[in-house]
Amino acid sequence: MELTARIVTLRLAETFVISRESRDEEDVVQVELRHGEIVGFGEAAPLERYDETPAATVAFLEGVAATVVGDDPFALEEIEARLGETPGHNAAKAALDGALHDLQGKLVGLPVWRLLGVPRAGPPTSWTVWLGDPDDMARRAEKAAPRFRRLKLKLGGGDGLDVERVRAVRGVTELPLMVDVNEWWSLDEALDALPQLAALGVEYCEQPLRAGDEDGRTLKDRSPLPIYVDEDCHRLDSVAACAEIAHGINIKLAKSGGIREAIRMTHAARALGLRVMLGCMIESGLGIAAGCAVAPLCDHVDLDGNLLLAEDPWPGVAFDDGVQHPSDEPGLGVHARI
Repeated sequence: MELTARIVTLRLAETFVISRESRDEEDVVQVELRHGEIVGFGEAAPLERYDETPAATVAFLEGVAATVVGDDPFALEEIEARLGETPGHNAAKAALDGALHDLQGKLVGLPVWRLLGVPRAGPPTSWTVWLGDPDDMARRAEKAAPRFRRLKLKLGGGDGLDVERVRAVRGVTELPLMVDVNEWWSLDEALDALPQLAALGVEYCEQPLRAGDEDGRTLKDRSPLPIYVDEDCHRLDSVAACAEIAHGINIKLAKSGGIREAIRMTHAARALGLRVMLGCMIESGLGIAAGCAVAPLCDHVDLDGNLLLAEDPWPGVAFDDGVQHPSDEPGLGVHARI
């Protein structure tokens, strides 16, 4: 098999703001994996938060092309074992995993979700209301509410207004709400805010504390809301520790290394009594299509990365009644715009 990788810039419809940063565009890495005349595609969404960059991702993929990929697109265990000899680079591994699944589906003429034996559709995706002042977030939530069945509010403003942000949004919609703090609260801030958010009908809180914070166990015991962890949860070997500090985990393919590892994580989480959320980065439909293959195994889904773009360069995922539906076409079922 022949592998090539390139950096692609995705442009957002509006500036996206979270507690750590704001951005108007995102660089991803897209992979082509050729087997004879058939090509599989995958996408990596590396984040500096995890010490991964697009340039390093391309370098890693080009470096493993000759020694790791091999000639058999169905030899997933062997390829994964060879990839595992180099730690990190999970976004790159997710792109290769996606390309392999896309290639397999095209070779046998089946969509990836059928290859995996999962239902076509998962739960409805939430829409992310990025961080802003309370009135601004309420306006954007009200605008999005007719198209979506759930909203995810970015908090962590560091200005004492996080509860007011949620109150303002609750004033314009009765949709189910969840919040994502992106590691920005202390234990005291969380214990002050969470009871107020529970009274406003928030369903759960994602990553309120810094990853690795020793207060995680205390917060889990004292929180009136379920706590989900994101930055604390990466691959299968982190799931057991997450059960000590949270009620649920947020799996993202770019953190886990791809579809196969994400599925293993869902089963491990169930065995430990954890709920499961599937998240995403800012990605095109190519990356979201891979996420759709895991979504039916999850309780909650946050797969809106492609919906945040000014134009999706890889259409094919169908957004209908709040749900991201994968294509019925072979492989991941998305095609690059000409």
